[in-house]
Amino acid sequence: MRSDQPDRNISAVPDDKTHPGVRNRRVHMANERTFLAWVRTSIGIMAFGFVVEKFALLIQQAPFFTGTQGNIHTVPASHGYSSFLGILLIGIGAFMGVLAFVRYKKVEKQIDTDSYHPSLILDILLTASILSIGIFLVLYLIHSI
Repeated sequence: MRSDQPDRNISAVPDDKTHPGVRNRRVHMANERTFLAWVRTSIGIMAFGFVVEKFALLIQQAPFFTGTQGNIHTVPASHGYSSFLGILLIGIGAFMGVLAFVRYKKVEKQIDTDSYHPSLILDILLTASILSIGIFLVLYLIHSI
């Protein structure tokens, strides 16, 4: 190879005229993966809420399936907390899905303008939701003993 020929193996660095979306392709893809992770989390929370709500129905119907309707050892009727908790979880999951989309679009604009500033609102919402649901479940289980 002659020294006066340019090296063709060097990758071309995009100039400033390149669209910002092309320049930051990896960062945009990471943002999309983060969005999809939040969507999976919100779907998981909604599915858990559905299971909690339907599990209460199963517990209430168990004596009819086992034929122990008159037995004193059957599970007491639910106080309606499970239905409330299930609906609450489904609502929180749906709300988190919307917040995830808003965060995705906001970060997308910040990446394009090269002015990224992390936001903690979705993280705080998830942590507060999990903490409050955990406390509610503990109180519910203590009450049902």
